[in-house]
Amino acid sequence: MAERKPYLSKSRLISAWQCPKKLHLEKFRPELGVVTPAVQSLFATGHEVGAIAQKLYGTEASVEIPFNRKMRLMIKETKALIERGAGFPIFEATFQYEGVLVRVDVLIPVENGWRAIEVKASTSVKDYHVLDCAIQDWVMRNVGLTIESISLAHVNNQFVYTGDGNYEGLLAVENLTEQVRAMEPGVIELLAKARTAITGPMPIVRVGSQCSKPYDCQFQSYCWPNDTEYPIAGLGGSKAKLGDYVALGYRDIRDVDADSITAETQLRIHRVTSEGMPEVLDGARRILGALDYPRYYLDFETISPAVPFWAGTRPYAAVPVQWSCHIDDGTGDGSPGSLRHEEFLDLSGQPPMRALAECLIECLGNEGPVLMYTNYEEGVVKRLIELFPDLTEPLNKIVDRLFDLHPVVKDNYYHPKMLGSWSIKAVSPCIAPHMNYAEISGINEGMAASDGFIEAIDPETDLVRKAKLEGQLLRYCRFDTEAMVEIVRFFTHG
Repeated sequence: MAERKPYLSKSRLISAWQCPKKLHLEKFRPELGVVTPAVQSLFATGHEVGAIAQKLYGTEASVEIPFNRKMRLMIKETKALIERGAGFPIFEATFQYEGVLVRVDVLIPVENGWRAIEVKASTSVKDYHVLDCAIQDWVMRNVGLTIESISLAHVNNQFVYTGDGNYEGLLAVENLTEQVRAMEPGVIELLAKARTAITGPMPIVRVGSQCSKPYDCQFQSYCWPNDTEYPIAGLGGSKAKLGDYVALGYRDIRDVDADSITAETQLRIHRVTSEGMPEVLDGARRILGALDYPRYYLDFETISPAVPFWAGTRPYAAVPVQWSCHIDDGTGDGSPGSLRHEEFLDLSGQPPMRALAECLIECLGNEGPVLMYTNYEEGVVKRLIELFPDLTEPLNKIVDRLFDLHPVVKDNYYHPKMLGSWSIKAVSPCIAPHMNYAEISGINEGMAASDGFIEAIDPETDLVRKAKLEGQLLRYCRFDTEAMVEIVRFFTHG
């Protein structure tokens, strides 16, 4: 009796291509993985783009093969449609060959066979997309299908939605047939690699650049050493170089020989961490102390849906939906509680950008620095100018007043607990322990805020849930501007 080949899905093969250890852990130790909100959001985005593809390529006769844990039933249903001479598009057509299962996003009948289309939420074709298509093509042709062409449909980020429900042009299609067929030997090699990964012991693979390419691996917290006070990943820089350090047995930043470090930032991180005390230089006090009053601390929250739902917006373009602003007129002690606070959040579901811009202009007045953390806010204001050319003059005046705190902090401050990051989330609990984002309940990071806003404006979201999301959104955005206030106060008030 022939040995039964282990089951492999297309996604498992892509995992093996990234790292065979990743595939082994997905199969045998999935509980060790950490699925971040960002990854969950990516899955949701993929489903949204897939739904649009079905509308664009579908006909009244189109059929979708529904997911079933009994794979043989999906395969059987697909086979029956094809054998009956289906003259209509099939979505999620399911095939299996040599233990490899694929579900094809779009399968369209053509004169001499079939046209296959894989749909991705990416804005361009990546190497692993070609491999993805090659796996599908290999399976389909080996079960006897005539595949005339196989293409990849990806998001066209220059598409501008007109608000009428028409998404024609959202997807750009690239024919990959020639590249896919040339990759067939690589598919066969990958199959052998993947089968070994799930039939043998856990593969021995050094940590390195593959841990975050093409995806952030969910097992990084397992594979990278993190059982020390200052894990070596906090040294930052190239993951390949960090992987070399781990291979040498280093686990903590302090284990590394300073003579082996060439990057200036890494040398600084190593030095301060080894000394065990935060570095506070005087430049921040001088620069921030010289800022005029009133001072405005501004933070935006944005959404960047792959499938835009408001007229005039593009896929993945950051659309501002909320802001928080603390205003310091110089009369108080500089603490958040002594400052005036204004905010904007509209959960009606109507496009909020115009009202948001007008309220912002009114709030910020005509003078005084507008403080931000990184230059993200500058890009958001410039996006508002694109949307509302008639507001160009007052919005440009705001751009001219923007002051970025991030480079000032980076040049003048480092605490070992920041672990190589100068993000506001890393800095704020070091300078003000009560400003710890991890302790915010509910929404406590940007992706969750974006998803929370979209959920809140969904007509199907009940009023209780909507009110809860509103409170969390307001708290999170306000926390960002409070953190900036605390950062400036730390440097200027000692």
